[in-house]
Amino acid sequence: MAEGNYPAELLYHREHGWALIDGDQATLGISWFAQDALGEVVFFDPPEAGASVAAGDSYGEVESLKAVSELIAPLSGEVTEINRALEADAELINSDPYGAGWLVKIRLSDAGDGGLLLSADAYEATLS
Repeated sequence: MAEGNYPAELLYHREHGWALIDGDQATLGISWFAQDALGEVVFFDPPEAGASVAAGDSYGEVESLKAVSELIAPLSGEVTEINRALEADAELINSDPYGAGWLVKIRLSDAGDGGLLLSADAYEATLS
């Protein structure tokens, strides 16, 4: 993955998460910046399917060789799917944070929450 890649079709949270909103569903993951800061990710501790997540609250953890970091939800909703591929290969979070390294999918409790997130350009501006 190219250094500092921030796809324009995604929305970003100041805590380095991203969301791809499709109607009342959203796919969540961590940004290139977050995976780079963590280093090699070795474990993903997800929420259970059916769990509620609240924007700004922790919804799981990722563990790297450097640290354990909480995942902060960029949006609120109910977890509908967990990326089970990460159980066998958590390094997908590093190698493809916006594709195969997605973390969870949620059914949004308020689709308007997306308006509180940052564009790629605005998110990149917070990193400098």
